[in-house]
Amino acid sequence: MFHAEPKITHITTEIITEERPWGTFSVIETGLGYKVKKLVIYPQKRLSLQLHRHRAEHWVVVEGSPYLVCNEISREFNVGENLFIPSEAIHRIENKSSVNASIIEVQIGSYLGEDDIVRLEDDFNRTEKRL
Repeated sequence: MFHAEPKITHITTEIITEERPWGTFSVIETGLGYKVKKLVIYPQKRLSLQLHRHRAEHWVVVEGSPYLVCNEISREFNVGENLFIPSEAIHRIENKSSVNASIIEVQIGSYLGEDDIVRLEDDFNRTEKRL
């Protein structure tokens, strides 16, 4: 029986990982109106309590059990669980454990720049307001 070679329909460019005080993020893919990232949150670290003006986010936990906050939701999430963060929602990711936690984040919006953030609280003194 003949098996055809698979057709290549998409070529992924090099994935760049950026360091942050709380861990790392890697942009997996970017398209018109969306961006996909992998976030790795180090043990005992957390991101800023923040909001975004121009984008919503969808988080899927793929490693560990991070503590996720979005408006009135505030609890530990396990692998396979997900959370939608609407634009303007106050949110945070915290890793209270002793091992890394990882989240796949899908951003959707009209502007997806890293400067679309308003930090309300921050463990690393980055509370300047932006956008």
